[in-house]
Amino acid sequence: MGGAIDMTPHAGSGDAPPVLALENIHFLRNGRPILRDISWTVRRGDHWAVLGANGSGKTTLLKIITGYEWASEGSVRVLDRQFGQTDVPRLRKLIGWVSSSLEHRLPGHDLGINVVMSGVDASLGVYRQFTDHERATAYRALVAVGGDGLAEKRYGVLSQGEQQRVLIARALVAQPSLLILDEPCAGLDPAARYHFLSDMARLASSPNPPTLILVTHHIEEIGPWINRVLVLKQGRLLAQGSPESCLREDILSDAFSIPCTIKKDSGFYQLQILNSKRL
Repeated sequence: MGGAIDMTPHAGSGDAPPVLALENIHFLRNGRPILRDISWTVRRGDHWAVLGANGSGKTTLLKIITGYEWASEGSVRVLDRQFGQTDVPRLRKLIGWVSSSLEHRLPGHDLGINVVMSGVDASLGVYRQFTDHERATAYRALVAVGGDGLAEKRYGVLSQGEQQRVLIARALVAQPSLLILDEPCAGLDPAARYHFLSDMARLASSPNPPTLILVTHHIEEIGPWINRVLVLKQGRLLAQGSPESCLREDILSDAFSIPCTIKKDSGFYQLQILNSKRL
């Protein structure tokens, strides 16, 4: 599938430094290859979906971008900072993170406003006294995602959809240049998923939004606000480019190792398995 790479010009191209530049990334764990020869450039103005089956390397790729894993080979540059020559913990404060995996790692007894403020320090909890300005900024972030009524409620008693709104505000409070959405809809009911993706569409179309990277294995979550797609399979780059060039039946049948058909309706894609026989 090497021929599926789409190099056509797109809106994010330009002379500005890329938000993310990975060159020839390899990653080994206990001698076993997890990522193999990944090169990927994300430019300002683009919003990406990273798609692949479980075990395709999506989570490892995120950990390398955020410095929680270190590439065995290759070059990593994020927000114009070269890994190996920058303070990675400080860099993480410029990267917003929304993930269903965070839901149970945050203190359930904390008020919603405190959970949001913890995003200022990229910490899992509040460990210092925040200023009135920081508190006001956190409240504005909640208001921006329709969560102002959650500020004084305990995080642990919120519904999953409400917790996601708090997580979005937490990710946005430090005004990140890059916002990573790591399978954020996992566990959400259809209504909560719809509202979450609608919020992300509004964010993507707002003035000067952060660059968004949505990591998923459900193409139904890839809305019209996504203009670039990267597809992984078993740690290798299967395709990258426009949604039209990547969300094809041949590519996704290969990515998920099962025959499938793809339909598009009102800007959204749908995948249907043709039969249960794996490729």
